[in-house]
Amino acid sequence: MRYILYGVGAVGGVVAAALTEAGHEVLGIARGARLEALQANGLAFRSANGSRRYRLDLREAPSEIEFRPDDAILLLVKSQHTADALAALRDAGVDEQPIYCCQNGIANERTALRLFPNVHGVTVMLPAQFDALDEAVACCAPEFGVFDIGRAPSGADDDDRALAEALTPGGIRGYVDPAVMVSKYGKLILNLGNVVEAAVGRGAKTGPVAEILREEAKQVLAAAGIAWRDVGQDDPRRDLMRPAEVEGVTRSGTSSTQSLARGAGSIETDYLNGEIVLLARLHGVPAPANEAMCRLAARLVRKGSGPGGVRAAEVHAMVGLPPP
Repeated sequence: MRYILYGVGAVGGVVAAALTEAGHEVLGIARGARLEALQANGLAFRSANGSRRYRLDLREAPSEIEFRPDDAILLLVKSQHTADALAALRDAGVDEQPIYCCQNGIANERTALRLFPNVHGVTVMLPAQFDALDEAVACCAPEFGVFDIGRAPSGADDDDRALAEALTPGGIRGYVDPAVMVSKYGKLILNLGNVVEAAVGRGAKTGPVAEILREEAKQVLAAAGIAWRDVGQDDPRRDLMRPAEVEGVTRSGTSSTQSLARGAGSIETDYLNGEIVLLARLHGVPAPANEAMCRLAARLVRKGSGPGGVRAAEVHAMVGLPPP
């Protein structure tokens, strides 16, 4: 099986290194300065185990690929870019190949199912970043991360088992999960604090804000009749992936923080907190705290703000908390 990685950013870079290290055929899709740097220098993969450089086979768009029946496509772009990526895949002739939504949020699978019959969800628990355009950094050890893998909306098949087995030798522990969307809803709850960190900065006292967002989300999911599973620190598999020091690397924060730092022009909040807002409106229940975070994210992007430019007291006030 050949693995097509649509997006070779932070998580995509770690996945590329893991699959390549395990001896699998990998083809990546990247763009812009990131593509140029990877083509020129290869991928510098850095972890607590040291550094290694991999030469990757890369393309700029799906239209440059002759897709094969044995391809598995791992979607690793941010959720706000999913629709365009899927359209490009269909235009390039992708049809029945398995498509794995290795992304935060739960909207990607539904979007993919409109176009393709063979869609799978992946709960990605893998803190990663890149500072230089030709690198990817895995921030945990002894495993780089843990992936739950299954069909969307439910079930599991041989392709899921093959992907789990392919990832594990390279340092990403793969688990086949027929209820993967239940796991993904649990990850969604964890990600609701991403915008808070992006706004206020790492190390600020934002725990109470994140807790309000998560408790509100749990009430919304209950009203919607949606099951979720805790994949946070109480998940025993977290012992496999503890934060680890990587020589010369300072942890930059969540994917939303990284997006603001790179001036990417968008962050995922509409597909994280916005998912809770959508469900709340569909089921007639309030979600004012998550609505406030969506407005905050839109403001940050509109103004081109970097991470850490908002006072913690302002964010506290937005969800009805006193100043920290």
